Amino acid sequence: MRARTAIVCSVADQGVAALTNILVLVVAARLSTVADFARFSAVYLVFTVLLGVSGAYTGQPLVLRRGAGDATRGACRSALGFTLLASAALGGLLAAVCALLPGETARALTMLGLVLPVVLGQDTARYAFATLQAQHLALAADTLRLVCVLGALAVQPHGTPAARLIVVWGLSALPALLLSAAVLHRRTAGAPVLLGPLLRKGHLGQRFVVEFGVGNATSQLSVLGLGLVGNPLVVGALRGATTLFGPLNVLFTSATGFGPPVLGRLATDRLRVRATAVLAAALALTAAGWATVLALLPGSVGRHLLGDTWPTAAALLPATGSQYAAMAVGTCGLLALRLLDPRTTLSIQVVFSLAAVAFLTGGYVLGGVTGAAWGLCLGSVCKALATWTRVARLTRDGAAVRAPVSAAAAGSGPGTS
Repeated sequence: MRARTAIVCSVADQGVAALTNILVLVVAARLSTVADFARFSAVYLVFTVLLGVSGAYTGQPLVLRRGAGDATRGACRSALGFTLLASAALGGLLAAVCALLPGETARALTMLGLVLPVVLGQDTARYAFATLQAQHLALAADTLRLVCVLGALAVQPHGTPAARLIVVWGLSALPALLLSAAVLHRRTAGAPVLLGPLLRKGHLGQRFVVEFGVGNATSQLSVLGLGLVGNPLVVGALRGATTLFGPLNVLFTSATGFGPPVLGRLATDRLRVRATAVLAAALALTAAGWATVLALLPGSVGRHLLGDTWPTAAALLPATGSQYAAMAVGTCGLLALRLLDPRTTLSIQVVFSLAAVAFLTGGYVLGGVTGAAWGLCLGSVCKALATWTRVARLTRDGAAVRAPVSAAAAGSGPGTS
């Protein structure tokens, strides 16, 4: 597949996956009572966390592999097998524990445990297809899942309990999983399945899970904390402004999750860094343009989107738009580090996630909700600067190491004494 086609398929696939998650919540809200939708949302949040952990542990290390030999094909088979086994064990434990607990929420969590291998296995297959340079197959599988889940939920009656919705939603991914498994088996036939490396100490997924936990937990809990100890308006305003930039989150996730296989086609690290820098500039300009479009929206359109939260969220658009432009640069910087030396990203994620909390809190103390938004922006700017400083250092050190080798090779050629 050509690089341009692979990029289009990767972005489209991530868009379909994000659209599926959004429409599932919308349909569930229409089918459920207020109480049942609250239960469904809580269980779906648990799934979202488990999905992020699964992607960090198995998917992200997988897409960093290069080449199409038996080792890469075997890694794809191993990743899917490991996900199915691990999610079956975890899901079985979750179902067994929650089955002993009373209440509808516990029952819904029990159902989540039963369908967990299906939904997590199907997601891992997406990473495997990206690694095998077959992004169009990931797009086809996710499109099939979108059609199946909407069709299955559409025939459910109003007032369907949360537990039943979880079962229907989970099992609707089964056709996509079976299709993905069949195609993946055919493409990787004969490659060895090795689960040991995925459990070995030092596996990259262990570091990426910590990065996921730190990056997501600190940002979520810090905003919620300000809402509890300060003004609840902070949570609504910041969440409202962030929601408006949802399409950019799709692009960022596509870059980090499925960018390495595309950039890995380039011959040298210098070319990969250069391409990542171009991508950073393009995403930053996209963020700035999207922020401009949102700022020019009529008030009636904004209120239709966010209701009474719109005026406060609109006031934060300059800060949030600047933050997303900086996030674009930082995201691509982390992508470049993953390609150069994936073990260098953990320290940056930890340090600057904590720094973002400090900037958020300081900004709120000095300037209220607007100050908090600019604090988040400052944190993203500092993180972007740190990532690209590290990229420049690694690129320079790599060039310095290669230079003596090249000189020695030139000196040992024909015509030398």
